[in-house]
Amino acid sequence: MQTIVIINSYQVFYRVIFQVHRMRLFIFFSFVFSALNLISQADKYVHFINPQTARKHLEYLASNELEGREAGEKGQKLAGAYLMQNFQSYGLPPIKGEYFQRFNLRVSSPKKIVLQVNGDTLTYFEDFLHNSDFSDSSFQNAQSVFVGYGIESKKYNELKSVDVENKVVFMLEGLPKFKKGKFTPSDMESIAIWSDRDRKVKNLVDKKAKAIIVVNSKINLLKTSYSHSFTSSRMRLATDSFPAKVPLLFISEEKADSLFKVGGLLTDYKKTKSKIAKKGIPLSAELSLKIGVQSNIINSKISSENVLGYIEGSDKREELIVVTAHYDHIGKHDGKIFNGADDDASGTTALLMMAKAFAKAKEDGNGPRRSILFMPVSAEEKGLLGSRYYSENPIFPLENTIANLNIDMIGRVDQAHHDNEGVPNPDYVYIIGSDFLSKELHQINEHQNEINTNLELDYRFNSLDDPNRFFQRSDHYNFAKHTVPVIFYFNGTHEDYHKHTDTVDKIDFMKLSKITKLVYYTAWELSNRENRIKLD
Repeated sequence: MQTIVIINSYQVFYRVIFQVHRMRLFIFFSFVFSALNLISQADKYVHFINPQTARKHLEYLASNELEGREAGEKGQKLAGAYLMQNFQSYGLPPIKGEYFQRFNLRVSSPKKIVLQVNGDTLTYFEDFLHNSDFSDSSFQNAQSVFVGYGIESKKYNELKSVDVENKVVFMLEGLPKFKKGKFTPSDMESIAIWSDRDRKVKNLVDKKAKAIIVVNSKINLLKTSYSHSFTSSRMRLATDSFPAKVPLLFISEEKADSLFKVGGLLTDYKKTKSKIAKKGIPLSAELSLKIGVQSNIINSKISSENVLGYIEGSDKREELIVVTAHYDHIGKHDGKIFNGADDDASGTTALLMMAKAFAKAKEDGNGPRRSILFMPVSAEEKGLLGSRYYSENPIFPLENTIANLNIDMIGRVDQAHHDNEGVPNPDYVYIIGSDFLSKELHQINEHQNEINTNLELDYRFNSLDDPNRFFQRSDHYNFAKHTVPVIFYFNGTHEDYHKHTDTVDKIDFMKLSKITKLVYYTAWELSNRENRIKLD
């Protein structure tokens, strides 16, 4: 009897186990079939992303007719109209009657800038550069002072022992690399907020400094890749509360070394910098340099626009993915048109192709579940101003924005991806920021690449300590600042970066299309999955 009971008990037990197992298998295969169905639906529309369509869009966006698409100028307006017309043709509706988010800019254009030290006139663009966003100024033989990095925190204050009022202030760029353990983590947090140059400058202006001269280690890069920024106008959002009211100039480390020796610092520039970092003690001091500045600045106002391509989601429509690419470039200089084929007509082209694919999917009743905003932004080249304006004046709440996918330069192959014989390997993309705020976002992008595009995902610039500061240099940054998870898709710089030779004939349309497909599949997964990605 006992034996029979035990046998029956085992039969019941195995029956239960089988039923549970069968249920689990059912759930598992339901999930697999659902995922496969999602993938097959995505595959149904991916053909809208192709080299032929990419060429058609890019040839217009990077044409001479658009005159380099400088923010606020005729070419940018024509490009914006082209983007709007395409969104209309895809059946995308205006948002509250508008396809544009308009914003105003304050423009400062230099007419003449002169810098004198102890009576000697320095050569512009050789000895110094300037930020032209300040008012007219003229003075001679002003006293000067060195303030280290310009930090004014409780535990480390470089302004405590010096008076900057009515003086020309020499300041180092960035933050010192203090010896580990010199300050507590909370002290370092209070120091870290002074990495922002605008914060330092505003503080010195509030203390009535007469002018500010910044020692910049990358001045040679500024002279080459960013020469347009120092020979043409500068822009700020008209809503900015802080206009730089004093001259803001830049000198090289070499020039600083020679000036500081003459000015009376006890050690040269490099030793001074090293000593600050090693000892953690401010070395601010009065200088014996007499400074003169003359400037003639023309100030004006213009407007620019972000373009809005909105696809409303179905059951999760309140949540949003934003896809960005900047459609402005740097205009015309010295009679040459800077077409910006790679920077960033390539990213704008990718955005247009994706918008059409998603629009067709929605038209067929195949999603997306979450809403998507395809937003070509303007004034990126002037300081990420269009995306910053959106992040500060969002059309849709940022707390409902689950991710920003940003595409900037995906049509060329950089030097790092040429072999020793100079043969390019185009099957790569730099991924930046994908794991900074959400590891889940990072994993989704990797998984979509694994099953769909098989690109080399290169993470060499995926760091806040990257000396190129690529994470801070494109429009995703303004979303990340507001804790929106981001991915920056990028092919690296090349010999034509910010030059008039960045032209259509050098674009690899197969590469452009393949990277666009990766962004598309990632956006598809983000917009259709059951749960929004987690912040961690």
